[in-house]
Amino acid sequence: MFTWLRRRFITGFFVTVPLFITVFALAWFFRVVDDATTPLYDQLLGRRIPGLGILSTAVAILIIGIVATNVFGRRLVSRAEALLLRVPVFKTIYSPLKQLIAAFSPESESGFKRVVLIEHATRGFSIGFLTKEFTVNRGAGPEPMLAVYVPTNNLYLGDVVVCPRERALFPDISVEEGIRIFLTGGVALPPTVKL
Repeated sequence: MFTWLRRRFITGFFVTVPLFITVFALAWFFRVVDDATTPLYDQLLGRRIPGLGILSTAVAILIIGIVATNVFGRRLVSRAEALLLRVPVFKTIYSPLKQLIAAFSPESESGFKRVVLIEHATRGFSIGFLTKEFTVNRGAGPEPMLAVYVPTNNLYLGDVVVCPRERALFPDISVEEGIRIFLTGGVALPPTVKL
């Protein structure tokens, strides 16, 4: 009976804790965003409307996205970034965060393009993310090569493996699923992987 109770408790714990942390993090984020703009709306409208801060933040992000995708907006954003990157503390925080977020963006040219399996003679297969395709010329003509980022500590640290294209396999796993596989330590791998 004690073993049965212990197993059910542990199962419940591992189901409840991630759910609780996710809900808590989302609630905290929405509260921070809403609290930042609520005083402004309280003064303008004369009464509190919950969620108006979140809605206006989402609209502001959408407008910034629209502006940043046209030619004039890109120039404006790049000039603003150039000015802000002159600030030493801002530069050390902003640049790595922007690169990390860009790596996960499906529209980014410098981001993760697809999931790759690379076979090592001694270690077996490694899962990574294709970051760049290029060629190397060692005198016998151009050889297609890949740069693959293989995370070693969740997604923040890892190795860049450069290998010939023919040594890489491309499983039917999206980048989002690949990220989930790394964050779960391989638990999220599907039971069957198609190549």
